[in-house]
Amino acid sequence: MEHRVQLPLDTKAIMEILPHRYPFLMVDRVIAMDEGKSITAIKNVTINEMCFIGHFPGEPVMPGVLILEGMAQTGGILACLSEPSLMGKLVYFAGVDKARFRRIVYPGDQMIYKLEMVKQKGRLIKMAGRTYVDEQLVTEAELMASYP
Repeated sequence: MEHRVQLPLDTKAIMEILPHRYPFLMVDRVIAMDEGKSITAIKNVTINEMCFIGHFPGEPVMPGVLILEGMAQTGGILACLSEPSLMGKLVYFAGVDKARFRRIVYPGDQMIYKLEMVKQKGRLIKMAGRTYVDEQLVTEAELMASYP
């Protein structure tokens, strides 16, 4: 499939694809994409994130579930941009397998989400995802999504 998307995608462009808004938009920029195959996106983690108010106060740590959510949102962007009929539809997080957290993510870190399409069968999409900080693997998981 020929690349049709003008990269990078900034937050404004991402909000035209995803329904998420602050404080639950977990993707700041899409920097690379091979339609139908893979995507790379960025999330800059700041101390101003709402989660740091109550998640280990005094020792702020990015919640693993929010890292997974960012990976899922990145996969949703790939799905919507690869299949134009999905634009404007809700793509729901349907499952996660083999999730592993390898390193703690702190305020000031920049997370790089990398997802690859594994398969699409009917309305179910399966992707393999990894998140990196400073080229170190911090999280990996298999993610599933579905749409109505």
